[in-house]
Amino acid sequence: MAVVISLLRGVNVGGHHKIQMDALRALYESLGLQNPQTHINSGNVIFKSEARDVDVLRRRIEKGIERTFDFHADVMLRTCSDLRDVIAKNPFATRRGIDPKKFAVIFLAAEPSAEAREKALSIETDSEELRIGGRELYIYFANGMARPKLTPAVLEKALKTSGTARNWNTVMKLLELAERIT
Repeated sequence: MAVVISLLRGVNVGGHHKIQMDALRALYESLGLQNPQTHINSGNVIFKSEARDVDVLRRRIEKGIERTFDFHADVMLRTCSDLRDVIAKNPFATRRGIDPKKFAVIFLAAEPSAEAREKALSIETDSEELRIGGRELYIYFANGMARPKLTPAVLEKALKTSGTARNWNTVMKLLELAERIT
């Protein structure tokens, strides 16, 4: 049985696609996923599953959300091991002065092509720094996240895949929670 972290895209953002976390946990339980736990109100669910095919599991969760809440939310799934790798591969780990509130990881639905990576890396920014590692984007927003040039819409267009962002503090907390239920 594996511990899985699901990250929902666009849930409870700007008053749209509202889901109460107790209703989300109930949905996961109804799908046969064990011990679902949520973290903050943005669609982070950690659970245990015997499913071997993560694409089938992802589609099952997305269909459950559509059926239950009447809207589609892309779901990015990562195992506990995947999340450890994301943290270990942090390209900013050795740099001093990185504020975790200004540092985000965007979890992508699919690994972008080499051409898409080049396109994303060529986007002009003022002070944002982008690094791409597999199915994750690491972005440091030196001036904060209030008005970035590297918005999710701009990046998704360049990369041709959807994704959802979590700040570094949330990424670390999700791993901590996931390791508790292993």
